[in-house]
Parts: sequence; C-alpha cells; structure tokens
Amino acid sequence: MTTIQYRHYESGDEAAIVALWNECLHHDPITPLRFRNMVLLDANFDPEGLRLAFEGERLVGAVYSLRRVLPMHGTDLEPDNGWVTFFFVAPDVRRQGVGTRLMEEAFAFLAKHGRKHVFFSSYAPNYFVPGVDESSYPDGYAFLQKQGFAKLYSPVAMDYSLVAYSYPQDVKELKQRRLQEGYTFELAQDRDLVDVIRFATDVFNPDWGRAMREGVLRGLPLTAIHIARENGRLVGFCMHGGYEGIRERFGPFGVDPSQQGKGLGKILLHDCLANMRAQGLHGAWFLWTGETTTAGHLYKKLGFEITRRFHVCKKSF
Repeated sequence: MTTIQYRHYESGDEAAIVALWNECLHHDPITPLRFRNMVLLDANFDPEGLRLAFEGERLVGAVYSLRRVLPMHGTDLEPDNGWVTFFFVAPDVRRQGVGTRLMEEAFAFLAKHGRKHVFFSSYAPNYFVPGVDESSYPDGYAFLQKQGFAKLYSPVAMDYSLVAYSYPQDVKELKQRRLQEGYTFELAQDRDLVDVIRFATDVFNPDWGRAMREGVLRGLPLTAIHIARENGRLVGFCMHGGYEGIRERFGPFGVDPSQQGKGLGKILLHDCLANMRAQGLHGAWFLWTGETTTAGHLYKKLGFEITRRFHVCKKSF
C-alpha cells in the first residue's frame, strides 16, 4: 500500500473533500457551495485545523477541528473549548489507523491553542449536524468513543408535513382570548428588528440572534418572522428560513419564560406553520431540540415526528 501522507488543508483541496464527504457521509451530503459557506468562509476557519490524509494523490480521510477567534457574543472566545464538526475516512482504508492519526492531529491543533475540551459537534454558527447520528453511522459513533469522547445528551431532529395542514379551531379561539387580554401577534417589521434580535440573543441563545440578523441580511423577508407582544412588550417570536436560507427549516422559536403556560408558543407556532403552508411549502423541519423539553413536548403534541437522533459528545484533555 502507498504510504499515507498527512497535512492540513491547502487551496485546491475543496473538490476532493466534497467528493469524499459524499462518498462517506451518505445521509448528510454536501455541495461545494455549502462547504465554501460553512467552512471556508467561517470566521473561525483555520487551515491548520482541517487535517487531511492522502494516499498518493488521492484524499482518503479528513477531520475538521476549530476554535473561536471571533466571539459569538460579546468578548467570549470560550478559551477552553474546541470543536470537531466532521470526520470521515474512505471505506477501503478504514481500520488502518488513518482516522486515529487525523483525530490526534486535530487534538494537537486544539491543545496547541490552549483548549481543554473538545465537542462533537455542538458548534455554532456553522454546524452541519448537532452531534453524531448513531443510527446512520454506528462505526463513527464507536470511533468517537474509542477516541475518548463521552455522550453528553441526545438532541433530536423533527419533521412535520404541511400537506394537509389547517389552522386548528381551538388555537384560533385561544388566540382571540389572548388578543382580548392585550397580546398582539404580528409579522415583524423594521421597527421590531433591534428588539427581537436582542430578545433572542439575551433571553435564549446568541446563535438565535445571529441567525435572525444574518438571515435578514441574506434576504430573508420579514414576513418569515412572527412576534408576540404583551401591551407592547416583546414576549416571543417564531420564524423559518433563518438558517442557510432554507425556507422549510423551522426556527428559532422562543417565548419569554415568564410568559409560558399561556399558549403563546402554540399560537406563534401555528401562525408560522400556516404562513409556511400559504407560501406553498410542504413541510417544516429542524435539526435540534431536547426531546423532553417544553418545546419538545409541544412539537410532539402538534404532530412533529422524530426523524433523527444525535449524540453530542465531549472529550477533555
């Protein structure tokens, strides 16, 4: 066998990476455009973190590791944390130490930059999947465990068919009661943007505010963002199309914790789904929620079905 050569990413490797990715990660194919946008144009991309293995001129393996050089929010660079967001090895050279060598190089890259913990693959903003899908890639999950990763939790992806959707009568009645109490449910306008982005960032997750901001900059119409107010105060929002411009991708979505239990989330959710159906969309889906969280229970009660399960994993040096 030809000796395996190891190095980091260099300009011109893109086509080979995408081709091998699609050969190996059969449930998660990628296009050159997505690879460019999600990896090469990520502000945290460092060529040294993308480790590659070659057999002659042929790419046979890759592991991508990164750390923050640009804060997600404020000044927090999460100096102890690093991430691995994808890895794969050509089927005919597996179990020959290629993946282990690449992962060791990824760990060395992160350790060189002072990282103490590495996660697969809960990185924001540009994660492809929130964790490893054991059902699709049992060998990949076993490999991560062999490398010292331990499972932290298992988020789920859900899908909902809009083909036969109609706005439920009981939710219409609930909405009328809330309107009489001083709540409003409207599509966002320019005057709402600062308020709702700050709300999403501060109350929930900086990545949610980022998704909204970047989505609008990318051309996301404000008609994709629904907001709820109580006597003028923002108390919730729901949207679709915020991630990568994929119109059927639902979320983010959140209601002020102090307002939960009033059905505001149910109203916002149905307002958004009805809007999506009116645009001719046939489905709504998202990648990541906790199955037993308040949102998870709401989705399942509505009829969202779990379509994938992921394991977020962590290794400490």
